[in-house]
Amino acid sequence: MSTQVKIQELTAELKQHNYNYYVLANTTISDQSFDMKMKELEKLEMAFPQFADANSPTKQVGGDITKNFNTVPHSTRMLSLGNTYNKEELLDFDVRVAKLNGGNAYQYTAELKFDGFAIALRYKEGKLVQAITRGDGTQGDDVTSNVKTVKSIPHQLKGDFPESMEVRGEMFIHKAAFVKMNKDRAAKGEDLYKNPRNTAAGTIKLQDSSEVAKRPLDAFLYQLVEHGNEELSHWDSLSQMRQYGLPVNDATKLCDGIEDVWGFIEYWDKERKNLSFEIDGVVIKVNSRLQQEEMGFTSKFPRWAMSYKFETEQAESKLLSITYQVGRTGAVTPVANLEPMQLLGTTVKRASLHNADFIAQLDVRVGDTVFVEKGGEIIPKIVKVDTSAREAGSLPTLFTITCPECETILERPEGDVVYRCPNVDGCPPQIKGRIEHFISRKAMDVDSLGEGKIDVLYQSGLVKRAADLYALTQENMLGLSKAIINEESGDERVVSFKEKTVENILDGVQKSKSQPFEQVLFALGVRFVGETVAKKLAFHFKNIDALMAADFEELNGVSEIGSVIAKSVIDYFEIEANRVEIDLLKAEGLIFEVVEKELSSNALDGAKIVVSGVFTRFSRNELKSLIEDNGGKNVSSISKSTSFIIAGDSMGPAKKEKAEKLGVRMITEDEFAIMLEGS
Repeated sequence: MSTQVKIQELTAELKQHNYNYYVLANTTISDQSFDMKMKELEKLEMAFPQFADANSPTKQVGGDITKNFNTVPHSTRMLSLGNTYNKEELLDFDVRVAKLNGGNAYQYTAELKFDGFAIALRYKEGKLVQAITRGDGTQGDDVTSNVKTVKSIPHQLKGDFPESMEVRGEMFIHKAAFVKMNKDRAAKGEDLYKNPRNTAAGTIKLQDSSEVAKRPLDAFLYQLVEHGNEELSHWDSLSQMRQYGLPVNDATKLCDGIEDVWGFIEYWDKERKNLSFEIDGVVIKVNSRLQQEEMGFTSKFPRWAMSYKFETEQAESKLLSITYQVGRTGAVTPVANLEPMQLLGTTVKRASLHNADFIAQLDVRVGDTVFVEKGGEIIPKIVKVDTSAREAGSLPTLFTITCPECETILERPEGDVVYRCPNVDGCPPQIKGRIEHFISRKAMDVDSLGEGKIDVLYQSGLVKRAADLYALTQENMLGLSKAIINEESGDERVVSFKEKTVENILDGVQKSKSQPFEQVLFALGVRFVGETVAKKLAFHFKNIDALMAADFEELNGVSEIGSVIAKSVIDYFEIEANRVEIDLLKAEGLIFEVVEKELSSNALDGAKIVVSGVFTRFSRNELKSLIEDNGGKNVSSISKSTSFIIAGDSMGPAKKEKAEKLGVRMITEDEFAIMLEGS
């Protein structure tokens, strides 16, 4: 037998064993035999690399070093789901689904909601070519090298797979594996991980894939996104994914009605404790993909899906003290410091008390026995006080009247629920908070900096405002260091500016100069101007000078910009320090005007177009790209302002009826192509 054939046979055999073990949960070889075969393959590939499979099982031990993760756009948005905690809202969801389907029959699929982090996997000719994190839903990080170390994710698909395909799912760590990880760390005297979900999410962003390979990441995939068959139902797509060798959880059910869904929810609410992994609810989806397309999306969620969240666990603790935190906008938030307790696998020592009104309504006092839960199973919060256990002589809590950082007298603007520190330019947490916001991913995206490094740069006097970042040099940063104490755990770590760290910071700051105007505007931190509002303002006014010159009526007249935002924008630009900051950033070369995308033509010039149905000549995404490239706007719902509809096969009867009622023209994809050809 030739060496090449031997490598091919070992590769195929080990891939099959991995598939049997990680996907089918069926062990077909002893660990010792598997390891011996793996070592044999490693030796052969090392001696004859020209014969090694690009997706060899040996590649799942990692080794690639990633200095910076590339940002990759998603093929379609990775949206969140609307959620509910009660049956009534689930029934309301069913009523909406029935209405949107115009009286047509429909089914649901019910699936477990895994408590992990989302991932998108792209396959070309059956080979895994890219893995992308959720990111902001529009774009995410390319973590392909790390994901290739996860043994349950196949590098090569099985069966009759399409030429190009994308699947999405959730990555996680099993409960027992997490416990073992912490036992091993405790034995070495290392800090323990907080919980499985955060550990899994942190693992996938490690720069060394060989370290990722040492951690027991696993995955379940639950959505087939791109595969060329838009008529395939969601339930059938799950079956198809299993045939391709992808890990799909078996706890799914095809349901004929919402009561059937409810039975599935009740069952898993009781049984979830017996699972080897964490879940926090059940996901319900309309089964027909064509019906999904017709129902469409809101700006945040698909209208055809809902997550039912299980009631969270509560834990009892003692309130030891109340301290206060100051945010970048000056808002002062009270924090409850608690006796440590376990809640959903996490050690909890602190919880939010929201604001002064919340403290007064709950009448929570130092020394009280309190009940804590995780809001959305993420942020701990106090929900109840056991007043029967309150000690005699206990006094009501008085909210602080001065800033805990700079001792300025706090203010509570009329109609506001929070107290604020008015010392905008002299309160350290506000200054550092604004800089941290400025460098954040959705703003200037300087990923080589973080809270700890910003603190060191601030304390050293090098950075007092965002513009100072662009004056940093290797000489004034090299050698800086400071011990940082984690308020949650009490652990101490040293932040030091070594040569490579400084080089990465300077490189990140320089790269940030290429961020588009809408991100720069968001980075400025104007109150109430979030990511979406920043985009609307940027694309409406086109440049910072026009925005600064706009009066209240002009701002208030922009779509979805109300009076509160308009006033906030005006107030921001009236402050001289803010105008000076913008001038300094302009001088550093930041982009303060919209760079218009070059269009193929203006044939559609602002036309609002709906794409509906199934097409043969173009994909839906191709049609939408053509609309934008020729000056049109994609809209999801039909109204009087809709210019026309590109109607494919199986267009929903409800949409068709509405179009006819409003007199909106419907054209075929061929007619649309002719329209563009004649431009």
